[in-house]
Amino acid sequence: MSGLESIARLLKPRSVAVIGASADAAKTAGRPVAYLRKHGFTGDIYPVNPRVETIDGLRCYPDIASLPGVPDVGIVLLGAERAHVAVRDLAARGTAAAIVLASGYTETGNEGARRQQQLIEAAGPMRILGPNTIGLVNLTDNIVLSASGALEMEHFPVGSIGVVSQSGGILGALLSRAAPRGIGLSKLISTSNEVDLDIADFVDHLADDPDTKVIALYVESVRNPEKFRAAALKAARAGKPVVAFKIGRSEAGARAAVSHTGALAGADRMYDALFKDVGIIRAQTFGELLDIPAALATGRVLRGNRVAILTSTGGAGTLVSDSLGVSGFETPSPDAETAARLRALQTGDHAALDRNPIDVTLAGLQPDLLRGAIRTLLDSPSYDALCIIVGSSSLAMPELMANAIKDCLPASDKPVIAYVSPHAPEVAAILTQAGVPAFPAAESCTVALDGMLRQARWKAHPEATAGEAVPVADLPTGSLDEAQAKQLFARFGVPCAAETIVTTPQEAEQAARAFGGRVVLKVLSGEITHKSDVGGVAVNLAAEQVGARLTAMAAEVKEKTGIVPQRFLMQEMVSGGTEVILGMHRDPLGTAILVGMGGVTAELFKDTTMRLLPAEGGLGREQAVEMLRELKTWPLLDGFRGRPKADVDALATAIVAFSRMTAQLGERLIEAEINPVFVLPEGQGVRAVDGVAVLAGEAA
Repeated sequence: MSGLESIARLLKPRSVAVIGASADAAKTAGRPVAYLRKHGFTGDIYPVNPRVETIDGLRCYPDIASLPGVPDVGIVLLGAERAHVAVRDLAARGTAAAIVLASGYTETGNEGARRQQQLIEAAGPMRILGPNTIGLVNLTDNIVLSASGALEMEHFPVGSIGVVSQSGGILGALLSRAAPRGIGLSKLISTSNEVDLDIADFVDHLADDPDTKVIALYVESVRNPEKFRAAALKAARAGKPVVAFKIGRSEAGARAAVSHTGALAGADRMYDALFKDVGIIRAQTFGELLDIPAALATGRVLRGNRVAILTSTGGAGTLVSDSLGVSGFETPSPDAETAARLRALQTGDHAALDRNPIDVTLAGLQPDLLRGAIRTLLDSPSYDALCIIVGSSSLAMPELMANAIKDCLPASDKPVIAYVSPHAPEVAAILTQAGVPAFPAAESCTVALDGMLRQARWKAHPEATAGEAVPVADLPTGSLDEAQAKQLFARFGVPCAAETIVTTPQEAEQAARAFGGRVVLKVLSGEITHKSDVGGVAVNLAAEQVGARLTAMAAEVKEKTGIVPQRFLMQEMVSGGTEVILGMHRDPLGTAILVGMGGVTAELFKDTTMRLLPAEGGLGREQAVEMLRELKTWPLLDGFRGRPKADVDALATAIVAFSRMTAQLGERLIEAEINPVFVLPEGQGVRAVDGVAVLAGEAA
């Protein structure tokens, strides 16, 4: 049986065995059978418990061997010390997949890790969901394979949002939060310890699922980055947005993630880079994990950032307008033609139709007026989306308003969302079910639209090419000194400042005169990384100053480090440019290139962005420019307030060259950074003026 077929049978089984089922539905072990029946499962249910004859009117079997047929799925409710026995017996019968709820595996230490390996060996070719999982829920087909207490609810709206969570409790939290808001879900899967099936397997499956349009992920750690990347890109190609909430962002959060599932939290910035690379929209809060998918599930396309706000209550309209403005959205006034059409809908002087928010007095809740205003705004070339404020006057007849809005939707594919100003969750649910995602907070409207805009603007970058290989057999190993590091960068095409190595005050003075103009003097040692911290850098020196400065520098460095410097670097003085940092970072998620504001304040301001390298080759030029435009300090490169525009073209070339160096050297390159790269005015290029590199020996 193929892996895809096994997952399909896991999500849509014809028969389910419940191993360790209890006759007491109030107990965890009694829930799966009770929930299967309660929520309408039509297949065969085989409870297994040698001490009970029947459970809820179903015959109970003493063991797996005595089952009348081969179950597609086995839910294993036994403890960790016995679960592997049930898994072995299910595999022997030919079961497609087992769901193991027990905890006590890798998250508990060495003994748990031994049990988890025992579980893997017992399963053989059979697939396993878990352990330490709460199971899964297939709302599309009324199949509940879970012990989550959230399933005590009587009804769940069925929709097109699939959920995959590495936490069991979060599955129930999302299910119970989505239902009262009218947000329809399709499938919910808790992967937890991921001894076998992981988050990527289900993203891959949901990318093919006709009942799922959007995929929401609760992520603790991505264990197989390449597999995850491939699955996310598959979903993107299928036109199915993926929204992820990643925990472990803070140090405390990272510890919680480790203790919860035994998974190490990766560097948060690397997750940003991974998500951005594959088109995943990152939710910044847990609430956004429902808000953004609810908007995306409408399938509507946001082509720009201009939003019309239609309101009958001024204060609420201002709340939305302010929130949108802070996030970079525009709320322009109606154009002349749109304003004229709006005025024709309503007589009297109490309507504010020449500004945005567009305040129409929907006295008595007039559906025809509402329809006319919505159609006018959706037709308007001035707007890319419409946000409707639902005020207190709508509470008496929410269906009337929902139907009026719904009637207008087929005429346009622009996003239409609603902000329900009074606390009225039942009204929000009616609107959401009618195809108009409704939110209880103005900020949620902004988050939803921002997610839609990011989805519309993302595009996969073309596969990068490796370029012509650079000879590297003669490279040194270990921590390179600054001169060696810059020779490495220059070999791959990164322009560096002119420099020469000196050892005595006389050589230094002679070299400085040869350069002409002002110079920089630095201590040269592979043992000293942060030279300026120990008095190892002097800038803006005249030739007659360098001899004495070298002698003083040697004494200061010896006093602060105990190292007696033998060599120094004399370098041309580069000025008049913008300082940028360029580096690489290796992580279990992959290798990333970092670009940001450079110089001594790089760690203080932390204005950086990152991109993961592709499987082969470096970054493309388009990606390099895209990274620069993401920086808060991009205006400094782009001619801020009359400042000369920087040579962005040359900087992009240097970023690409640095990334290709990183790609070609692979694991040999342990660390590399240029800080700063001076970006000179347009047409004058860039110069790397300082850098570090650490190289391992070439693999045998």
